[in-house]
Amino acid sequence: MAYVSLDSDQIKKAHKKHKYTKEQVEQLEKCMDPKTGPLFFMRTFMKIQHPTKGEMRFQPFPYQERLINSYNDHRFSIAMLPRQTGKTTCASGYLIWYAMFRPDSQILIAAHKYAGASDIMSRVRYAYEMLPSWIKAGVTQYNRNSIEFDNGSKIMATTTTENTGRGMSLTLIYCDEFAFVQPPEKAKEFWTSLSPTLSTGGKCMITSTPNSDEDQFAMIWKEANKRFDEYGNDKLIGTNGFYAMKAHWSEHPDRDETWADAERARIGEERFRREHECEFLIFDETLISSLTLADMEGVAPVETTGQVRWYKRPTPGHTYMVSLDPSMGTGGDYAAIQVFELPTFEQIGEWHHNQTPMNQQVRILQGINKHIHDAIMEKDATASPQIFYSMENNTIGEAALMRVMDIGEENIQGMFLSEPIRKGHRRKFRRGFNTTAKHKIDACTKFKELVENDKMKINSQLLISEMKDFVASGLSYKAKPGQHDDLVSACLLMTRMMKVLADFDPKIFEKWTDRTSEIIPMPIFGSFTG
Repeated sequence: MAYVSLDSDQIKKAHKKHKYTKEQVEQLEKCMDPKTGPLFFMRTFMKIQHPTKGEMRFQPFPYQERLINSYNDHRFSIAMLPRQTGKTTCASGYLIWYAMFRPDSQILIAAHKYAGASDIMSRVRYAYEMLPSWIKAGVTQYNRNSIEFDNGSKIMATTTTENTGRGMSLTLIYCDEFAFVQPPEKAKEFWTSLSPTLSTGGKCMITSTPNSDEDQFAMIWKEANKRFDEYGNDKLIGTNGFYAMKAHWSEHPDRDETWADAERARIGEERFRREHECEFLIFDETLISSLTLADMEGVAPVETTGQVRWYKRPTPGHTYMVSLDPSMGTGGDYAAIQVFELPTFEQIGEWHHNQTPMNQQVRILQGINKHIHDAIMEKDATASPQIFYSMENNTIGEAALMRVMDIGEENIQGMFLSEPIRKGHRRKFRRGFNTTAKHKIDACTKFKELVENDKMKINSQLLISEMKDFVASGLSYKAKPGQHDDLVSACLLMTRMMKVLADFDPKIFEKWTDRTSEIIPMPIFGSFTG
């Protein structure tokens, strides 16, 4: 741990006596004012290191004054600001004011990375060292990541972990770039461990540029913006007790449309909207464009049958497809079923669970098919329901295929769909769909095309959530560590099933591709005993 001598001119010794002038006493009184003190202190005494102008006095812009006031006026505050707008500078100034003029304060700085925590602490130290000697609080310890003052206050800096702040009696905690704490579970666990500390009177300040719209920062931000009471009256703070403050890049006096155009050209539209427009766009390389994901919204189910969620009722004249991505059902990975309607390419149903035995997973698929059949026949007794279903035949999928044989294909409404396999000049068939690395990336490519071009309509919020965590991994895609992708996997299987069906249904083929002619194989249907 780095140690700085307490005998230097920049650091005031603990309990050092000082003779004050009348003007200095008046300025101290203004600094001590609980309402206007922070802004007066920073405007009058604080110096910063500008990246191009060097040392200069801190003169906050109007939006920075709003930010500082949001820190000071509210016990809980959350701020979302563009990159490089001085939010860390404002926080550093406020923290040094708080420590010096609110005795016995225990202040914790939590950043998503060690480098971030050290950077904030270096700004705090710089702000302190550049103050006039007479206004400084005396120091008893002065290290790289902590400062202790002779008034009993202490500032500490650390990285955000699941146990940060646990067991500590904190007066104030500052969370910097909270949206980028990874993995997301770490931020959730941190927030859970921190809540008891805050419930006893602690103050909390959170700042960040946005990332995913489903991480802990986004959850706090959304609740903070629910400002209406039960009578519809606008309140100052949100339902979670947080005050939300936001700034736009155009509020910075050095930024205009010319700057914005140049920045867009340099970093791209997606990053500009995330880092400067403060839109909740996924930072990671997701399969589906983060711009598309940001615009996607799930809908509430119109009905449920058991654990199956239905977003639209089956109707005559459409084709329905059901895909099963099975699991062991032992509490780990989820089994998932997707139901789509063709040629609308709309998701109309979904099921997933991680403790359902294999035989019951196939029974649920059987029930889904029956529900589709009965719903169509109820509306038109003369209809001939078109239902196709399938599953993977890899590893666990083989067991699922065996369960289909046990039940009897004749007892499941619809037709079992398989993928043709070419070997040399002969065409062989194997029940279901075999997934290889090539098959997966091909399915990912088509699924991406359908979703981003608005050819496929997704209704499930759970599926949209999984899509936001379905990211690049090597030459393929999979869920982020700690997340699941079973609903997405069932969609990828569904995409491959659609391709097979598109090969002989003109209406489906027309929406599937812009190609007008191609030599295509026919799908194979039939019983397991044929």
